[in-house]
Amino acid sequence: MKSLLSICLLGICLSVFVACDEKTQTPAPQNCTTTTVLAADEQRHFRMGFSTWAYDATNNARNDTYAFIAANADIYSEQVDDKIPWQALINNTDFPQEFLDDMNFRISKKPAGHQLLLGIGLFNTKRTNLAEDYDGSIPSYTSLNDKKIVDAYLKYVTWLIEKYNPNYLLLAMESNEMWINNQALWTGYTQMMQSIRTSLKQTYPQLLISESMTLHNLYQPTIANAATYQQTMINYLNQLDFAAISFYPFFKAFSTKAQFQEAFDFLHQNITKPIAFAETNHLAEDLIVTSTNTNLKSNECEQNDYLEVLLANAQTKSYTFVIWWAYRDYDQLWATFPDNIKDIGKIWRDTGLLDESGNARTSANTWKTVFGHTLQ
Repeated sequence: MKSLLSICLLGICLSVFVACDEKTQTPAPQNCTTTTVLAADEQRHFRMGFSTWAYDATNNARNDTYAFIAANADIYSEQVDDKIPWQALINNTDFPQEFLDDMNFRISKKPAGHQLLLGIGLFNTKRTNLAEDYDGSIPSYTSLNDKKIVDAYLKYVTWLIEKYNPNYLLLAMESNEMWINNQALWTGYTQMMQSIRTSLKQTYPQLLISESMTLHNLYQPTIANAATYQQTMINYLNQLDFAAISFYPFFKAFSTKAQFQEAFDFLHQNITKPIAFAETNHLAEDLIVTSTNTNLKSNECEQNDYLEVLLANAQTKSYTFVIWWAYRDYDQLWATFPDNIKDIGKIWRDTGLLDESGNARTSANTWKTVFGHTLQ
């Protein structure tokens, strides 16, 4: 799941919530002004896909998600980013059954003929430390490059590669957020990643490896030493096999095609490696969180505007792939969240190409049209 506990939206940190709002009535379908992304005879230059985030906490919903991916994508992403079985890895004992059951279910649903982006979560949700083990603990260390940590994580990543056989690998997700939230870990982190990449390349020379970064916190950052941070992240991305981008434009209150394009222009001006959008989407409805006085206006036409800009840039700049994070609104899943995280979980709830009832938004038609073009 997203870094739910570490997001600042419009300068308001959404880290602690006590209240939760019920959703207002789903807006009526809109007649949106649309533009043609690809000419009728134009071949598509990039792959298109979704994450396996399901709209409900049921096997039926998970099955529906994989079925939708099979029919509407040629790549998909699995994010293994909840917990890490550190003790089992370090002590060479069996993995928790909860972990194995989840992995085995996902692997059994792999769509035939689809490429796979495997994203592995190294950090906790606050992006301040390592992800927790299944008992809530984290291993002790002096640096992330400690041999114990490197060996355990390499064993973990290797196990996942062997099980999933991905085409693309994210060794860590949204790593620039860790620099922002706990910069002291950065040097050890980069040393750890270099060591693991070197080992993996010896075993899997054809596997394309990266670590994702958030464009919404790379473009126009509002932190201390912003220029140093920004150049450090750009330089780091440009040494990886491909630049994996996570982008949620509403985190910066972007709402127009011009604003969306400015962020893409920044990316194109600074990144020299192939670009891939590892996760992205945009609001199709208003986002209202009363506990933080957050009130972002949006609608399905604005969502479609973003999707058109995203796909047009993917075409003209020949991105490797684009992953839309959740294909369908997850109101049913959100209803199962504990009260203390419902406000946080609401942030991405209404960003699907389909609404919570499975009805297609304008963006779904745009996706279908572009996906229908032959892949070059």
